[in-house]
Amino acid sequence: AQHKPLVAPPERWTDIIAAEKPAVLISCLGTTIRQAGSQAAFRAVDHDLVLAAARGAKAGGTPHMISVSSVGAAAKSGNFYLRTKGETEDDLRALGFDRLDLIRPGLLRGTRAEEDRRPAERLGIAAAPLANLLLHGRLRQYRGIKADIVAQAALALAKRAARGRFVHDNDAIRAAARTLPQLGREAL
Repeated sequence: AQHKPLVAPPERWTDIIAAEKPAVLISCLGTTIRQAGSQAAFRAVDHDLVLAAARGAKAGGTPHMISVSSVGAAAKSGNFYLRTKGETEDDLRALGFDRLDLIRPGLLRGTRAEEDRRPAERLGIAAAPLANLLLHGRLRQYRGIKADIVAQAALALAKRAARGRFVHDNDAIRAAARTLPQLGREAL
């Protein structure tokens, strides 16, 4: 199917997405506090814009949403980033999609512009292969994961019809990605 990009100011997202009536909404929307410039600006993207898109999809009758969050997301976290991600997840649950998939990857690995990387993130990406060898048991969820694997998992999850709320850690993300037919992988 031919898809054209829709470009609109964020304050129109809810209405535009509602009018499009997507079968599934996949949100990979996110920024960093450094890029956003403040915690408030970060929250405006990682919470408010994600919710605006979700509300639009829900208003348009979309039954299924997939949202990329973060390992450790928890509304009661003392860490602002993880608390924001957790509050976003809770607010998405409250919208009542028939199916909601929350993808919680560890450190995302892949090609990014150098100016988009935080110093600690650069170090984490470089150390990820070694760190992954040391993270076992419950710590496996913190392993680094390639962004294209997360994308493959989101596409595979979009085809699932079971109703409910599902949280996918790194192992579940990898398992879902392996179910994507080869044709879907080539589309990435």
